[in-house]
Amino acid sequence: MGGKRKYFVLDTNVILHDYNCVYSFLNSDVILPITVLEELDQFKKGHQQIHYNAREFIRILDGLPGDKMIGTGAPLGKGGTRIRIMTQHLHEEAVEAVFTGGKADHRILSVVHFLARTEAGRKVVLVTKDVNLRLKARSLGINAQDYLSDGIGDVRDLYTGKRTVEGVSADLIDRLYADSEGVSVDETGLDQAMPNEYFILRNGRKSALACHEAHSGRVKRVEVQPAYGIRPRNAEQTFALHALCHPQVQLATLSGKAGTGKTLLALAAALEVRRGFRQVFLARPIIPLSNRDLGYLPGDLETKMDPFMQPLFDNLAVIRHQFGESEESHKRIGAMLESGKLSIAPLSYIRGRSLERIFFIVDEAQNLTPHEVKTIITRAGEGTKVVFTGDPFQIDTPYLDARSNGLTYLIERMKGQKLYAHVMLEKGERSPLAELASNLL
Repeated sequence: MGGKRKYFVLDTNVILHDYNCVYSFLNSDVILPITVLEELDQFKKGHQQIHYNAREFIRILDGLPGDKMIGTGAPLGKGGTRIRIMTQHLHEEAVEAVFTGGKADHRILSVVHFLARTEAGRKVVLVTKDVNLRLKARSLGINAQDYLSDGIGDVRDLYTGKRTVEGVSADLIDRLYADSEGVSVDETGLDQAMPNEYFILRNGRKSALACHEAHSGRVKRVEVQPAYGIRPRNAEQTFALHALCHPQVQLATLSGKAGTGKTLLALAAALEVRRGFRQVFLARPIIPLSNRDLGYLPGDLETKMDPFMQPLFDNLAVIRHQFGESEESHKRIGAMLESGKLSIAPLSYIRGRSLERIFFIVDEAQNLTPHEVKTIITRAGEGTKVVFTGDPFQIDTPYLDARSNGLTYLIERMKGQKLYAHVMLEKGERSPLAELASNLL
């Protein structure tokens, strides 16, 4: 960066979101109000990702020269960044005159206000993922911004994994139906076809569903194939099942609003291809109340998990009801649950598990941070397939949004990779009422 060094004052939630955040501010001074360290101390114990992030960040600080952090600031590796802890100026008169109550947020605001008042000519920025705190800061004339180093641009431009192409030659469509080996990309004229991208090809009354398969480099027709009794109801669900069942696709994501069939399709595909895996594992992140773990809930572990895991069991019940109780496919699901071949659990309880030859489905992935998504994928062993499902616009955590959540980040970063496929599901299939509500309410 040119000009004078900047001051970036970090809020606690930025560190809990990304413990490596301090490395994102090159040639700048990163300021930690002592209030932030006090808040981090409350998050040291626990099994959630935020607790892990708090511990890792404290280890980073522990490796720096402590005598300098409270004075001139300690150097933080390459990039010219220095980090400094401020223990004073937590009660600026101008801040306390407006915001009372002695809240931690207001003490952080006081530090930013002091720096902005005394460091003439240097830009001072409060970095926080708390929208309300950003608004409070701006009301005092303080520069405040979100932490977006792991976010994307306009979410409306997010990769959908599928395209409709009009005016394709009738001969090309006929060849796709006649030849199982498909055609080369050059012959199709498809502009910048991504690996494992899906297409609805049309020419008047003729049409074909196709995929640019990464492992062969050819465009092949996608047939409508059911998975464990679940038959796709539209083209995008057909694409989703193709990606989920394709052995060459080791990482898949399904995004879409409620009722589009994301979780149901993922579970049905996993059961369909179960013979290729040692276990089918379904998990979803638990969003605890007031940052408290499941331990505060009454009952044993199974009782605590039931409210959070019930949507997964509901989808499993839909699949079971495709078959009569006496049919082998119906009985097999119960047997898989009893033997552990099919396992449903909170995502926080997989830490330390071996992910070898597992069909691993992560539901509600929009509630994960980019770092959490990376942690999950990097644990995938030989023969494991990882599937993330979720709706980037339905966030249940306070410090993530459509641009910064882990699912959006994953889609943007992985597009174009040969081991990856993505399908955005847009048409609701739960019921006409559910579709109407999703669109209008």
